[in-house]
Formats: sequence, structure tokens, C-alpha cells
Amino acid sequence: MTEVTLEELAEPYLRGVLATAGLDVEYVRGEGDRLYYRRGDEEVPVLDFVGGYGSTMLGHSNPELVAYAQELLAGHTPIHAQFSRHPYANEVAARLNRIIQRETGSDEPYFAIFANSGAEAIEAAMKHAELERYTRIEGLRAEIGANLEAAKAAAAAGTVTTRGVDAVVADVVAHNEALIAQTPLFLAPVGSFHGKLAGSTQLTYNPVYRAVFSALAAQARFVPVDEPGAVDDIVRSESRELHDVVVEGDRIEVVRRPFPRFCAVVLEPILGEGGIHELPETFVRDVRRVATELDIPVVVDEIQSGMGRTGAFLASSHLGLRGDYYAMAKSLGGGIAKAAVMLVRASRYQTSFEMMHSSTFAKDSFSCLIAGKVLEMLEADDGGVYRAAQSRGTELRSALRGLQEEFPEVLKDVRGRGLMVGLEFFEQGDATSETLRELHGSGFFGYFLSGYLLREHGIRTFPTSSAVYTLRFEPSAYIGAPDIARLTEALRELCRQIRDTDGRRLAPIG
Repeated sequence: MTEVTLEELAEPYLRGVLATAGLDVEYVRGEGDRLYYRRGDEEVPVLDFVGGYGSTMLGHSNPELVAYAQELLAGHTPIHAQFSRHPYANEVAARLNRIIQRETGSDEPYFAIFANSGAEAIEAAMKHAELERYTRIEGLRAEIGANLEAAKAAAAAGTVTTRGVDAVVADVVAHNEALIAQTPLFLAPVGSFHGKLAGSTQLTYNPVYRAVFSALAAQARFVPVDEPGAVDDIVRSESRELHDVVVEGDRIEVVRRPFPRFCAVVLEPILGEGGIHELPETFVRDVRRVATELDIPVVVDEIQSGMGRTGAFLASSHLGLRGDYYAMAKSLGGGIAKAAVMLVRASRYQTSFEMMHSSTFAKDSFSCLIAGKVLEMLEADDGGVYRAAQSRGTELRSALRGLQEEFPEVLKDVRGRGLMVGLEFFEQGDATSETLRELHGSGFFGYFLSGYLLREHGIRTFPTSSAVYTLRFEPSAYIGAPDIARLTEALRELCRQIRDTDGRRLAPIG
């Protein structure tokens, strides 16, 4: 039978980009820290350090999770039973609460809104924060409205000498309504990434993803993490005031009141797509203080950094940061289910949000039961997975720092915590090699490095999307010392290609 080659219809441009860098491989199986593709009748293993962008904390096709998933499906678990009781979702929320309370030292509960993906969890957080802001605005509008009515009543009774009260009231109302109609603002660090949906993309620093869609959603102001006082300067420059009136003796005075223009601070404890940069503690303290002063929530995005990847369940716990909201996903589904959750502190929770937000596949039995099993496995042996992530991460960073010392003209920095590690290369725009300069000019330099590692060494890693000179390493907690040694040797040869040759082997041979 003749095999029919189908026209490429599923994101054909992206397929072409992958082919250019030599990354257009079809994987047919995943197990542990290995993905497999076929070469004829042979299965070829690839050592995977991408880990589903942080989704496979427990490895590909973890046998315990696979067996449990098979048991659930064989038992016909009711995946589509929307608008009914979901005790399994409540159990996941309770487990998460116990872990968060342990790591933050707080006993205030968090209520859970479930989702399918990290970006959707961020969208839910944005909507909930805006509901908080809207509720405050409506309270202010009611107070000011009452004051305006009192001023008009005083004018009608002749107890004030101020003339043109109706005009004053009209000016106040016009000013306030114009201000209220403005798009709310979010605060986020320079280098942030929170997804590519209509709302979440506006919290993503890279303008390639954000700028085209800026008219669709709320806007963000991006704060440099290494400039003390920067967040205060931005808040000061963007702050606006409502107008109100008070009756003072026989006069009506127009007064100013702070307007809640800012909606929330949204941050990753470790900037993932921005190049694997852990937030400075000074920056974290500044944004926490400013959020308290503005009475807005701090949304902590633990989608990539959480679930034990840094040696603690929450990467933010290393920074002493307690979130008002948390967003979690990726490894919450164990590499099998699409599971995500947005958590909100009880003191900030808006119960009406539950009737304003929903998602067809959120809170279903399969994803929640898998998530519960994942949490059980992470917490087993008094957090054995967390200790493994910390230990293996230390080994990995130590090996990479050894390479940096060996190739100081090639490698710029090693960053990260636990098994969320970045290796930054020096830019090659001024290289003596024409090939290296061309690869730099393509804007895909890190992807060519990835293609070389895949072709020549059977190792899979990618650059961070907004910092393409930084390769990421996010394997499972079960990554072995021999695997780290193999990666180290492959990177050593890669560095030699950059330092000692014209770099031609970095590009696929066409």
C-alpha cells in the first residue's frame, strides 16, 4: 500500500522553523527522562532536559501515575459531570492548602478555581483581581454619589453659598466616569512570561508576543527587578485621582481621592522564559510593600517553578514571599493530565466569581484525581522528591559552573535553583566566524544550539523563549548522575564548536 504524504496543515510555519534548526523530530514514546523517535525500525532514545517546560517533575509516563490513570479510565471515571459535586477537586484544594500553610507559616485558607492550563489559571487570576478592583470602584462610586446628592440638597436648601453646584457635580461625574472607563493596569517584572492568551499575553514582557494584541486586554507596566525604587516610580507616575465633594460650613469643596487604577502584581519567583532569573529579595520586598499600600493582590505564578522543582513545593517560599493568589499547572498533572488551579486567599476571595467564571474541562474527575495522586507522591517520604530536586540541581549547577570556568569566553552565566537551571551563552554578533554571525542574526541562536545537541548527542533542551542565548534544563527529579555527566560532555563539545571552529556544525546540513 502506498503511503500518502499529507499536506502540512497543523502550524506549517512552525514546522518549517523546527526543520531549519533540526528540531522537527516526531517522538513516539516517552519514559522517565527519555523521549524516543524512530529511525527505520529502530527506536532512538533522546535524553530530555526540556521536561515539558517543567511539566514532567515525575518523569514521562511515570509508571505509578500511568497505572492509576488506567485504573481510573477502566473504571469509567465521570470526566463530564459539570455542575455537580466534585469532592476530588475539594481534596486537591485541601492538600494544596496544607502544603502552602506549611511552607508559608500561615493558617489562612485559599479557595480554588480550577483550570486546564497555566495561561488559563493566570486569566482567572486577572479576572478575579479585576472583580476585586471593580467592587472597590463601585463602593467609591456609591460614596461619591451620596456626597454629590448631599451637596445638591444643601444648595437647594440654601445652606451653602457656592454657586453653580449643578455644574460642579457634572464636572465631578464626567471626570470620574472617564477615569473609571480607563483600562486597569497590572504590574509585572521585566522579563516576565505568563502565557499567550488574550489577557495573559499582556503580562508577558516580550513585545513579539504582546504588542500586536495590546488593544484586546488590560495593560501591564513592567518593573526592572534590579533598580531599587523602580516600582514606586511607576506607581507614582501612573496614579490617578477621583474627584469628590464635601460640604465645609457654607461652602462646597471639590476634593481628591485615590483611584484604584492598579489591579494586581503578577510575578514568577524565577523568571522562566526571561532567562531563568530568580527574583532579588529586595525586589520582592518592594512589590509586597507597594501591593499592601495599594491594597492589591500579589499573584504568584508557580506554573513552571512550583511543584517541588526548586527543592520546595513553592519557589516563592525561598524568597519569603506569600502570595495572595497562586497559579499552578504543568507538573500538577503529572505529565499525563491537563490540570491547573488558581488559589485565592480567603480574605480576598469574591464568592460571586464562581458564577462568572467556568471551564468545560476544569475540575473534572480524571485531572483532579491525577493531581491528587501527584501531590501524594510529592509529599511521600517526607518530601523525598523535593530533596532529590535540590540535590540533583546542585550537581547540575556545579557541573555547568565547571564548564563556565573551562570556557569563560563562551559561557556567560549559570543560574537557577533546584532543577530549574539556565546556562547563558555570550552573544555572537561580533564573532569572527561568518556562520556564527549568521546564526546570531537569525534570532534563533539558541535553537541551533539545541538542534546540534539533539543531532550530535541525542540530548533535548531548548532556549528560553524571550532570552534565546539561555538554554534551559528542567528534567525530572529522577534524573541520574550519569545523565548529568552525559549532558556536561555534550555541552563541552558544543562550547568547543563555538570557541575552536567556524560553527558550521551548529547548523543542520541541508
